[in-house]
Amino acid sequence: MVTGEFLENVKLLIQMHSEGHLGGEVMPEDVLLGVVPEEELMNVLTLGMSLNYQRNSYGLWRSIAQAYLDEGSRWVFDPRIVSQSKIEDLRSVLLYHRVALQPNRHPEIWKSVSNGINDSSIRGDVFGLIDSVQFDIAALKTIMQIKWKTRELITVAPDTHILQATVKLGLCSSDVLNGSADDRQAVAEAWEKALLGSGLAPIDVHTPLWLWSRAGFPELSLSGSRLS
Repeated sequence: MVTGEFLENVKLLIQMHSEGHLGGEVMPEDVLLGVVPEEELMNVLTLGMSLNYQRNSYGLWRSIAQAYLDEGSRWVFDPRIVSQSKIEDLRSVLLYHRVALQPNRHPEIWKSVSNGINDSSIRGDVFGLIDSVQFDIAALKTIMQIKWKTRELITVAPDTHILQATVKLGLCSSDVLNGSADDRQAVAEAWEKALLGSGLAPIDVHTPLWLWSRAGFPELSLSGSRLS
C-alpha cells in the first residue's frame, strides 16, 4: 500500500534532483548534443535505448556518438535502411563501435525495433510513428506492444538502477532485483499505480530514481545531501 510518507519521499527525491543534489548535470545521452541533428535525434535515441540495459550507460552513448560520426556506419540509425539490411552487416557495424556487446542478441533487438518502427510508421522513422497516432501515447503503446495522448501513461524504464531505487523506497520487494521481463513490467506497473492521482507521472521520477541509485542512495534530505 502506498502511504503519504512514500509520496513525500518521492517528491523530496524529485526536489533533490531539481536542486542539483543528485549530480547528473551531464546525462549519458548528452554526448549526442552537437553531434546528431535534431531531425535525426529521435531515431538515434530510440534505437540506442533498446540496448541501454544492464550496461554502462555513459559508455554505450559514447559508442553511439562515435558510430554516428562515422559516415560509413550512420545508416544503422535509419530504421528504413536497417529493416532492409542483412543482420550480418548490422552486426558488423554495431560490434565494431561497441554499440552492441552481444553478437547475436543485441543486433537482433536493434533490427526488431527498426522493423517495428518502419512497418508502423507513415514515413519509416520514429517521428513518423508518433505522428501516425497523432501523438497519442495510448495508441503508440498498442502499436509497439508495450504499455505506453496522456503523459501519465509514459512508464519508467526499469533498468538496474530503477529497480534498485524502487526497492530502496519500499514500493516493491527485493524479488524484482532478479531483473526478468516480468520483474521490470511489475515495477513499471507499480509506479503507474503508486502515482495515480498524485499529480506526478512516472516519467517525472525516472531520472531522479536513476541518479539516486547511481549516487549510492544519499540521504533523502535537502540538507547534507550533496555528494562528496
